[in-house]
Amino acid sequence: MKKNLFVKIVALAFAFAAISPLSAKPKTGRTVAQIKKSKTIKIAVFSDKKPFGFVDENGEYQGYDVYLGNRLAKDLGVKVKYVPVEAAARVEVLTTGKVDLVLANFTVTPERAEKVDFALPYMKVALGIVSPKTALVTDPAQLNGKTLIIAKGTTAESYFSKNYPEIKLLKFDQYSEAYNALLDGRGDGLSTDNTEVLAWAIENPNFAVGAGADSIGSLDAIAPAVQKGNKDLLDWLNKEIVELGKENFFHADYEATLREVYGKDSDADSLVVEGGKL
Repeated sequence: MKKNLFVKIVALAFAFAAISPLSAKPKTGRTVAQIKKSKTIKIAVFSDKKPFGFVDENGEYQGYDVYLGNRLAKDLGVKVKYVPVEAAARVEVLTTGKVDLVLANFTVTPERAEKVDFALPYMKVALGIVSPKTALVTDPAQLNGKTLIIAKGTTAESYFSKNYPEIKLLKFDQYSEAYNALLDGRGDGLSTDNTEVLAWAIENPNFAVGAGADSIGSLDAIAPAVQKGNKDLLDWLNKEIVELGKENFFHADYEATLREVYGKDSDADSLVVEGGKL
């Protein structure tokens, strides 16, 4: 009796282990041939980070990253399915195989490169802080003891946690929530990529990015990312980015999606990377 009970317990334990999420293996990233066979590429983009990735009034995805995604799909000869993603979930959607590719203002860092594979860069950014003009931030140290709004899982979160521990960080999953918090006065400033806060300040005239708060930290690269080990898709992307550079594609992308936002006197070369060459 005891022996039979022991056997049943062991069998149940193995059965539970087999279905446990902890034992589930990540889905393998799809090759270029598999993507073409399915006739659709799945790309993660932001849905609320204008002008880089957002959903317009007609429910269509727009922005600098989306312009690139549309071209990649065209050159692959497939349709594109955009999947909205939050900043903190960009690695997860790749490791779980929910998407083939992430184009969501993904800054290349050593920590992230351990979990995903980055292709050649197509944009360069630093951090910036946007704040009310009535209490303009021109130096991050001004925020010691005050509240800075950030999105979870971003370079802003890691940078300020490490370098300015006296700043209180108010964290949100979505950028729309973060900006609403700034508008509501729940923080003294908001930090994310300088390209994005500069664009937001143009559309919100009571706010500005002060001199000294427009380029914080190092100049970093923004690049597409694929699942770790998906060499086939990574190689195709790298070749594609080099070829697109020969036609100045990313400058055309800037003109189509960013020129109106930043103004006629803005310098595309301060943001655009052609052919993967910083």
